[in-house]
Amino acid sequence: MMRSQKMSLNNEASTKVLLVGQMLMVMMVIATAAKPFPTDNKSSHKAYLDAHNAVRAKVGVGPMTWNKTLEDYAQKYANSRLSNKCEFEHSGGPYGENLCEGYGEMPGEQAVKYWADEKSHYDYASNSCVGGECGHYTQLVWRNSVQLGCARTMCSNGWMFVICSYYPPGNYLDQRPY
Repeated sequence: MMRSQKMSLNNEASTKVLLVGQMLMVMMVIATAAKPFPTDNKSSHKAYLDAHNAVRAKVGVGPMTWNKTLEDYAQKYANSRLSNKCEFEHSGGPYGENLCEGYGEMPGEQAVKYWADEKSHYDYASNSCVGGECGHYTQLVWRNSVQLGCARTMCSNGWMFVICSYYPPGNYLDQRPY
């Protein structure tokens, strides 16, 4: 009889340990879903920069350089979106800015491709968007924007929020990007 009581206590203790372990796992999943995506490394900086510079070169605009201050600004803003459920909203800050959201890791070249695809809506002759959005594209190729910093964060809904900041900013009315 004593033996069965011990087994009962062991089973009860095992069940409690299992439940506590499951609760900890659920808490870890929730916590990691709401954490900022790790800061991009230098190879992803290069991916953002190379993708921007390839699009710029196609229209004769000089290359950009990476700026750590812009990167830090972008990362801080991306992280701040977590508390707002990653609502898609511009920062209103002092820099030019492109935003993108999508599933998966959203590497730099993928976000830049989305913005570059707006070229088909940009009419250089009238310096306007025709048949769709083109403001992300024009910021990307803005000749006076020569410094870049980008960042991203993983949202709890599974979307990646990407921001690129540009200095000096572009997209001024009545001015052509290049």
